[in-house]
Amino acid sequence: MRSFTIHILDNFGQEIITIIRPLKCMGCCFPCCLQEIEVQAPPGNPVGYVKQQWHPISPKFILENELKEPVLRIHGPFCGWTCLPDVDFEIITMDETSKIGKISKQWSGLLREMFTDSDNFGIQFPVDLDVRMKAVMIGACFLIDFMFFESSN
Repeated sequence: MRSFTIHILDNFGQEIITIIRPLKCMGCCFPCCLQEIEVQAPPGNPVGYVKQQWHPISPKFILENELKEPVLRIHGPFCGWTCLPDVDFEIITMDETSKIGKISKQWSGLLREMFTDSDNFGIQFPVDLDVRMKAVMIGACFLIDFMFFESSN
């Protein structure tokens, strides 16, 4: 339930991606308080947005380009995602006819899952996808992690 700014650096210490999440109240009962992030690459140059869509039982997001035009969708699993070993959020086309990739929270092993708050994520997408949308997917991965897998303790 906090705003944040994430700075992603390259191997030379140069900032290449900035992810900005404004403060929004979280709760599935309040469709007026849906989560969103802005992805900038390079910093100061918006390349896309991730916006949560309201749904009572499944997480859903829209990935938009720099003009706020919808490009892709993300559909998460039915309620109960935290107890599953691997959790996949499917990346699909806007017409919902083709799955083109996924963002996965990967099982880290029983001890690590029980006693730490660290997680492993993977992102799969087509090699020919626009590099700006790849940056937006990295932002979506952070948003999904913070919304569904980070505990408050």
